[in-house]
Amino acid sequence: MSQPADTPLTDPGLCPLCGGDNRCAMEIERETGEVQPPCWCMDATFSAALFESIPLAARGQACICARCVAAAAAASASPHG
Repeated sequence: MSQPADTPLTDPGLCPLCGGDNRCAMEIERETGEVQPPCWCMDATFSAALFESIPLAARGQACICARCVAAAAAASASPHG
């Protein structure tokens, strides 16, 4: 059985790369209606390669978690990355 067209393919509270909790303040605010402080991601750097590593079906559906962003940054800074 396929999902309805308006059903997200990915849980917006989970990172589309590792499946861990992405702790997105904007998503928490959307879900709860409670104003949140600025999300950690507002000060993070996301490379094009990191976005390209998200499976096509999950793109634009959930935030990448801080751990995956940090791991990608460390890998790109590594002389072997």
